[in-house]
Amino acid sequence: MESDQAVGRSESAIVLGGGSAGLLAALTLRRLVPEIDVTLVHSSEIGVIGVGEGTTAVFPDHLFTTLGIDPAEFYREAEPTWKQGIKFVWGPRDWFFYDFEEQYDWRFDGLPKPNGYYAEEDCTDLSSACALMSRGKAFASGPLGKPLVKGNYAFHIENHKLVECLTRLAREAGVKFVDDTLQGVERDAHGVKEVRFEKSGALSADLYIDASGFRAELIGKALEEPFNDYSGALFCDRAVIGGWEREDETLLAYTTAETMDHGWCWQIEHENFINRGYVFSSRFVDDDEAVEEFRSKNPKVGGDPRVVRFRSGRHQRNWVGNVVAIGNASGFVEPLEATAIAQIIYEVRWLAETLQLTDRMPDDRMREFFNQKVASAWDEIRDFLAYHYKFNTRLETPFWKACREDVGLGDYQGLYDAYREIGPSQLLVESLPTRPNIYGIEGFLAMLVGMKVPYANRYEPEAEERAAWESARGRLGRAASAGVTVSQALNAIRKPTWKWS
Repeated sequence: MESDQAVGRSESAIVLGGGSAGLLAALTLRRLVPEIDVTLVHSSEIGVIGVGEGTTAVFPDHLFTTLGIDPAEFYREAEPTWKQGIKFVWGPRDWFFYDFEEQYDWRFDGLPKPNGYYAEEDCTDLSSACALMSRGKAFASGPLGKPLVKGNYAFHIENHKLVECLTRLAREAGVKFVDDTLQGVERDAHGVKEVRFEKSGALSADLYIDASGFRAELIGKALEEPFNDYSGALFCDRAVIGGWEREDETLLAYTTAETMDHGWCWQIEHENFINRGYVFSSRFVDDDEAVEEFRSKNPKVGGDPRVVRFRSGRHQRNWVGNVVAIGNASGFVEPLEATAIAQIIYEVRWLAETLQLTDRMPDDRMREFFNQKVASAWDEIRDFLAYHYKFNTRLETPFWKACREDVGLGDYQGLYDAYREIGPSQLLVESLPTRPNIYGIEGFLAMLVGMKVPYANRYEPEAEERAAWESARGRLGRAASAGVTVSQALNAIRKPTWKWS
């Protein structure tokens, strides 16, 4: 296939796949590039994994700011709960938080060093979000106890509710929906000539969005784009998925990531359901043993937990000719940092921007630039997750020993080398392989300082300096103590008098 031939102006697009990736792609294209006629083809015969979704702060920003979705409608239909970050039961500390604010790569007023230098023994209350999470709160409290629903928060969302909400929004934006089953794909010099379906026959478009999930029907099967495997850095390849109806458990404003013998376990907080999943490596434990460990840790899990297999990696190119892969068809890594929806949004934003910049006539250079950005993002996620595994000293099982010995840090090895020499310094930005990047210095410092990874020349503050640091943390803690819980915030926004500013 001559994938470098010119592709004409995009007047129409077919999105293959009706999960969150396909829906976000279709909705975003209609909102940001309304000149393109978008048809989404999905098969109601194909099931979805359907686990609880955890997002990053990228998602509400994209939905409410970029796409202009009415928050009141979204909250009413999707019924999300809030997520201020992740609680890691990980490394030598009892636990630590990673949030969407800055904890380590900034300094309290009047102090000469960033917070990371002071956080060896205690890394709590370094940001407003961290202080809220550690006290079981969701948001600060404003006048008359009104929750201040603002800042860099994210969501926990039940998948079926998200899909139903996005489907309605996409229909209202003008997306056409076809329920049909894929039968075949015909290629040509530009990529895909047409796609054939069981009931609709042959359908064609100028642009094809492959949102078919792990099947990667267009980018993988039809175009045979090579796949870069990440198993050398990310050993986990399966997940046990289960949960239970919420009883008297506190509804928390964070995801929990808990170290297990052969991987880790997530906990996603929904209003009426707790979703749990054990991500593990089949090299170190079989399915039955993993399910047994999962059940012993979570005795409330009902029914038979599902075991889902996956592979971590990405396609070498995600835009080939007239085909663009989005979501799991593009690449996949385990949900340790809730990267899936964020990566969908990055990919579809970059696609929309490219179409806008080129008057919907992207050339080879623009497609290459897109592919470089997507590949760099996936590789950064791989390396960021590798940090989680490389430095977790909590357990001495064969799995975790192998992680510490064999996991490579890829493009972010240089950042670690610099950290070992100078510690949590703001000068580490000079060692980033790409700038800007997704996680900044803050994300990597959250892992390095959170897991107490050693570095040379430890800083020893004077007593007065330490007291000033503790005083600043105290102010954040006192403000957080007066905050509101997730349940209190949900009650507030559901009152008829609530107004979104």
